[in-house]
Amino acid sequence: MPQFSYKARKRSGELLEGALDAADRAAALTQIQRLGLFPLSVEAARAGAAGAAAPGAAAAGIKLSSFLPQSMRESMQQQRKPKLQELANYTTQLANLLNSGMPLTVALGSMVNLESKGIPSEVSKELKQEVTAGRSMSDAMARQPRIFSDLYINMVRAGEQSGSLVQVLRRMAAHFQQFAAVQSKVTAALIYPALVSCLGVGIVAFFMFFMLPRFTDIFSGFNIELPLPTRMLMGGSALLLKFWWLLAMLIIAAIVMFKRFSSSESGARKLDVWRLKAPLFGKVMRLNVFGQFARTLGTLLQNGVPLLTALKITEQVMTNRLIKEAIAKTREAVTDGKTLAQPLAQSKVFPQLMVDLVRIGEETGDVPGALNNLADTYEGELDIALRLLTQLIEPILIIAMAVIVGFLLLCVMLPMFSLISHISSTTAK
Repeated sequence: MPQFSYKARKRSGELLEGALDAADRAAALTQIQRLGLFPLSVEAARAGAAGAAAPGAAAAGIKLSSFLPQSMRESMQQQRKPKLQELANYTTQLANLLNSGMPLTVALGSMVNLESKGIPSEVSKELKQEVTAGRSMSDAMARQPRIFSDLYINMVRAGEQSGSLVQVLRRMAAHFQQFAAVQSKVTAALIYPALVSCLGVGIVAFFMFFMLPRFTDIFSGFNIELPLPTRMLMGGSALLLKFWWLLAMLIIAAIVMFKRFSSSESGARKLDVWRLKAPLFGKVMRLNVFGQFARTLGTLLQNGVPLLTALKITEQVMTNRLIKEAIAKTREAVTDGKTLAQPLAQSKVFPQLMVDLVRIGEETGDVPGALNNLADTYEGELDIALRLLTQLIEPILIIAMAVIVGFLLLCVMLPMFSLISHISSTTAK
């Protein structure tokens, strides 16, 4: 019997590779599906190839592409991951269609014709085909991981099991909109200092490379002693003009070294720790990650996702490694029978306010409510912190720009005064 090698993904997202004997490729696909896996690729094994793991062993990991239709695979490769606001709009549209009384397949068919920026119509078309074939929508979405995250899939699955899919979709849309709003506030707060910094660098570069050499030619034609600041600036300009390539190489080397450092596990962790403790921006980063943690975990629990699964998904959502490690240890402790508040307190990462409110939520039986209240609190504090940060950065940047421009003008005006005095004295003689 022919042997087929395959790659597949488990519901948890783990990738598996293995081999099995089947009459043909269709039979191999059927066997893989019966194992509870999502096939990504199934190919006839080459003659003499070493046998791979047995199907049972393969059930330890998975991915998801070759079982998808060709059009969907091409779409997944070409389309970017949708933004949060785009995902929120898509989810809201679907929830509204279902709330109007449409059957799921009809609603998905309508989504094909509705304009959803960032999410191609092929996504809804494939979802409709999968649901029409008898699969649940959460399983159909699991076959499109580039569009739908584990958070999205598990919340939809919880909504299907509880019979409240419309309510879950609306909560999820609100969740994504809140996250998008927070991201936009953080981005807006960083745009101004970034633009002013780029403008300052541009002014200095223009002055050093173009303006100052012309003043140097003027001053060199007169027998006058230049002030120390002017000589220093002219020396720096001469070095930049002569060794600009060395400066460029140093900048490139610094960028490469930083990327290597940040791509290593230890380096990335140190950067994440520094971000949480950095002056000025550290408080904003802490409020952002704590609010994201509370909002994500609270939303998952509120929609019926089990605690361990919710912690695992929240760990995947978080980008700060220090927070991810703390969540992983929390999940291990909860698996051993501890309450949620205990490992959160032991991690020394999460603030005491979060620990206390989670403990109260456990005592009252409303952990999701406590986490959502925390998220509201942190998001409100984040809004205030961003406004204060912007108000603080603006005068600092203005003063810095004034000092830089003032120094450049001083370096030019001082020799100009000396030159005028020299010309006046020469004329008087």
